[in-house]
Amino acid sequence: MGHLPDAVLRPCRPAPVSPTDPYTPLGRRLMHDRKPVQSWLTDMDGVLVHEGQPVPGAPEFIKRLRASGKPFLVLTNNSIYTPRDLQARLVRMGLDVPEEAIWSSALATAQFLADQRPGGTAYVIGEAGLTTALHAVGYVLSDFAPDYVVLGETRTYSFEAITKAVRLINDGARFICTNPDATGPSVEGALPAAGSVAAMISKATGVDPYFVGKPNPMMMRSALNTIEAHSESTAMIGDRMDTDILCGLEAGLETILVLTGISSRAEAERYPYRPSRIVDSVADLIDEI
Repeated sequence: MGHLPDAVLRPCRPAPVSPTDPYTPLGRRLMHDRKPVQSWLTDMDGVLVHEGQPVPGAPEFIKRLRASGKPFLVLTNNSIYTPRDLQARLVRMGLDVPEEAIWSSALATAQFLADQRPGGTAYVIGEAGLTTALHAVGYVLSDFAPDYVVLGETRTYSFEAITKAVRLINDGARFICTNPDATGPSVEGALPAAGSVAAMISKATGVDPYFVGKPNPMMMRSALNTIEAHSESTAMIGDRMDTDILCGLEAGLETILVLTGISSRAEAERYPYRPSRIVDSVADLIDEI
């Protein structure tokens, strides 16, 4: 027999397979191995509402969720509003979401601080959603040697308040921010949000904040604990690859990207991770509940 080149004798190796790729046999098997969805988490802006209007099919989706009796939460990184405020806003848009089914970064932040340092003190830049949540867990709001500086969204960021935050952090206060979102939506266009102001404070102090909201998986885990749900049987619906989908993925949830908000199908392909699946809107999920 003639001598065969090493390239012929070398065993062929199969191409690497991504375990999250639903288009491969392994990916399909892993997806099918997930437990049936018994609990639902869904983002609000871009999923249920868009530019102040309900997404088509969203009222029916919420109605089906409520009728099913399955635990669910509507999540938002916005810390301005209390759950009661958000409930009233959603009801005006035809979305009948109970107050107790709303989970904000303000609530997650308050829970985190209560676990870390019960009965602590905080200097807060934010509005009622954040201050009410902190009061509810027994925190005292103070600008005298506080344990934390807590930054959230507000309609009017004050230079004086930001300066106070910088000085308190320089004096040793721990820096917490409700979420890293650089901008927020409005009818007129993008608005600077907590992440942008946090960057300014970090530049002035050399101290980076701890972000509690999405994409920190702690936001998801605190939500799961609130409704006593398990990650293996919970789905997260979102419109942003860099927050909703990443957060759900890292918390071990099934992730569903809808195309009614920020991320497009083409954009989703550019990320190194992918959702469990992509659908046009929550209207496509009604029959699964």
